[in-house]
Amino acid sequence: MPVQTRAKWAQLKVGLLAIVAMTILAALIFLITGNTNIFESKAYIYAYMADAAALTVGAPVNLNGIPIGKVKSITISGSKDPQRLVRIEMEIPEHELRNIPVDSIASISSANVLGTKYINIKSGMSGTTVRSGQEIPSVNTGEIQDLVQQGFGVIASLQKTVERVDKIVGIVESGQGSIGKLLVDDTLYTHFLQIVDEVKQLADVLNSDKGTIGKLIYDRELYDDFRASLGRVDTVVQQLQTVVQGVQNGEGTAGKLLKDPALYDETRQTIAQMNQLVADLNAGKGTAGKLLKSDELHNQLQATIGKIDLIIDKVNSGQGTIGQLLVNQQLYDNLNATTRQMNLLMQDFRANPKKFLRIKLAIF
Repeated sequence: MPVQTRAKWAQLKVGLLAIVAMTILAALIFLITGNTNIFESKAYIYAYMADAAALTVGAPVNLNGIPIGKVKSITISGSKDPQRLVRIEMEIPEHELRNIPVDSIASISSANVLGTKYINIKSGMSGTTVRSGQEIPSVNTGEIQDLVQQGFGVIASLQKTVERVDKIVGIVESGQGSIGKLLVDDTLYTHFLQIVDEVKQLADVLNSDKGTIGKLIYDRELYDDFRASLGRVDTVVQQLQTVVQGVQNGEGTAGKLLKDPALYDETRQTIAQMNQLVADLNAGKGTAGKLLKSDELHNQLQATIGKIDLIIDKVNSGQGTIGQLLVNQQLYDNLNATTRQMNLLMQDFRANPKKFLRIKLAIF
């Protein structure tokens, strides 16, 4: 064999060997780093969605957040149902089918705020699992972009709030307003220090034996008086408790009123009699009832009162003996003089009764 032919043959063998080595290396790298087993059979399941929501072929398929496969194809289903417009076919290892119950729910989710989409299957509770080529239920989820758009308004409002807070902080730092003056005004700070000093002085006075409160705290005699007063109050309270206990036991008038059925019955009878008396008065029975209800007795009483008024008027005007006695000064003086003479006569009689009493005995 010529040398040139042998050299070409050697180069060809080296090239083929390099290709084989690179192929084996690529296969090893794929098997070590990849999630797909080329020697395992594949299963295909599908779901219908209202919108693909920018889902791409090859996107991950997760089962409860764990990657198990990928999206095989995304096609238009041709259905008129608005919830089944898009058919999504998923490729997963066949052994994963036993982990997916028939009531599992598939949905499109976003992996991050950038919008990377994937299929997430949430396991159901059924004891029956899906088979290859079977449909699983789906639910349409909200777009992350819609959420982001809604968040823009919140961010704008938050930015306006931050701007207002920044303005308030600027006003405070410039010394405007009550808080600003409190922070930067030396006069207000001085007043605050004075108030603190006065409070400290008040505390010192309270801690000393000066003043009413200080004496109340430190004066032993006042403390003893206070304790004595409390003792008397305690005695009064004990007495009240004794009285209340006695009343509860039926002692005394109040206790008997509460506990004695006989006294209770008598009280009820008395109340009933009083009610009967009031009823008789209202009915016009008896003297008091007639006085309240009888028009004739009322008229007679009114006429009698009129006559008494007439007599009093005559007396006041000096008519009759009583009237003359009240208004006639001469008659009053004569009566007074007669009374005086009677008093003198009685005194003389008491002093010398023999002058007025003579006993004369005569024998016939």
